[in-house]
Amino acid sequence: MKQKPNLSFWKLWNLSFGFFGVQIAYALQSANISRIFATLGADPHNLSYFWILPPLMGILVQPIVGTLSDKTWTRFGRRIPYLCIGAAVAVAVMCLLPNAGSLGLAVSAAMTFGLIMLMLLDTSINMAMQPFKMLVGDMVNENQKAKAYSIQSFLCNSGSVVGYVFPFFFTWLGIKNVAAEGVIPDSVIWSFYIGAAILILCVVYTTVKVKEWPPQEYREYNPVSEEKEDSANWLTLLSNAPSTFWKVGLVQFFCWAAFMYMWTYTNGTIADTCWGTTDVASDGYQAAGNWVGIVFAVQAIGSVVWAAILPQFRNIKLAYGISLLLGGIGFCMIPFIHDKYLLFLPFLLIGCAWAAMLAMPFALVTNALQGYGHMGAYLGLFNGTICVPQIAAAALGGFILKTVGSTQSNMMTVAGVLLVLGALCVTIINTRKKA
Repeated sequence: MKQKPNLSFWKLWNLSFGFFGVQIAYALQSANISRIFATLGADPHNLSYFWILPPLMGILVQPIVGTLSDKTWTRFGRRIPYLCIGAAVAVAVMCLLPNAGSLGLAVSAAMTFGLIMLMLLDTSINMAMQPFKMLVGDMVNENQKAKAYSIQSFLCNSGSVVGYVFPFFFTWLGIKNVAAEGVIPDSVIWSFYIGAAILILCVVYTTVKVKEWPPQEYREYNPVSEEKEDSANWLTLLSNAPSTFWKVGLVQFFCWAAFMYMWTYTNGTIADTCWGTTDVASDGYQAAGNWVGIVFAVQAIGSVVWAAILPQFRNIKLAYGISLLLGGIGFCMIPFIHDKYLLFLPFLLIGCAWAAMLAMPFALVTNALQGYGHMGAYLGLFNGTICVPQIAAAALGGFILKTVGSTQSNMMTVAGVLLVLGALCVTIINTRKKA
């Protein structure tokens, strides 16, 4: 088997450039979904239910796209066709979703339309996102993978920052940030329009610049088994998984549940604590919606900075635990802050937890899986530790909100407690390999 050639910086950049546009779409979804459905008339106790769809689509779509693209060979490539289809659907949905309140529909019909669009948006984003990870695996040699994924991470975080600040930026330009009751403001609508345009341009750039290897050349660089896959099924693999797989999964449960509540309730929290309003039609509520994008961008910046610091820790468990603890402290600070600029501090701390969540779990699990085989299957199953806790948290969100006094800022404290529990669970992870 041939050694994969070294690629220049710009070839590595081109492999992942489309990720910038995909991440803008994902950031717009993360920062604005609660705002959109609250504006359409959703009760705060029901907001978390709208968030069940994104992780549900993720757990279904990503393994399917990976499996199908493994078996796809076209003159356009094996991964890029799925990227193009996903991006095309995402662009169409991004132009429809923010107009759910402008179609003259009744409240229930508008929310149903919005839900269908959200399902399609998350499905298409997941479909467009997965090929970028696989392109690096297909075409980059082992020596350059760290560099390739670093470039992908940079483009991912950069796209997040851009998507998060769009509504604030367009409001600053003079686009209206308020609208009639039940109608999404123009600042949000135009954010989705421009995000869709950037997404399609980025994907077109990647499609033009990246040429996947044809089947014969691909087999020269990648081991392709001619034998049938081992008969072990998912249940067998899970029963044989190392203890670290389950212990890290427990930590993941608390972490991703916490961030689900951040995405769901930050808009209502900031509107209440910093603007003193819970009226979704008010100027203050919509201004708070813009500010959510700003603090989420601050979180992304904090994540980038902390990601550069994490390698300085010699003990990976210590780095993981401290990061989650800092994030928990950040969440618990939010309800007590009434100055929008002071919110930067807790969200920088939350960025520390986010950086660790993106890096540490996979490092611990892949180290533990050495010698087990079925690495791809195990990592696909491990993706469930990201999606399942979000689904559970979303399903329980309304009940927990009622339990803590129906005050959305109290959900930030709940998120903080969840991260602290996650930090405590890090201590039970065994990083020593069996002899």
